[in-house]
Amino acid sequence: MREIPIKGLAIILGAMTLSSLAFAAGIDSRTYTCAALQGLITAKGFIFINNPNFEDFVVANVSYCGGGGGATVRLRSVPTTDSPECLVNYCRIMGGGVGGGGGM
Repeated sequence: MREIPIKGLAIILGAMTLSSLAFAAGIDSRTYTCAALQGLITAKGFIFINNPNFEDFVVANVSYCGGGGGATVRLRSVPTTDSPECLVNYCRIMGGGVGGGGGM
């Protein structure tokens, strides 16, 4: 088994932390194709999209919505590199969104 020097391990862990923080801060849908964005949403279950036209969570399906069963999924559009209107699932809970944020 190969040993990783402490300095190398610190660099690796730091890079992983920064990439996780960047993902947690949201992704800009305009840097993905519609298909790639849909794949990311499906793989993660939900993501936060952060761009000038939309700042909120989108989900793979209604099971990722909170609200104790009072949630539904509506389609919203976000811009991507290949489409100005890529449709994504957005939670609606008793008249509000997941984060209550803005949208298009």
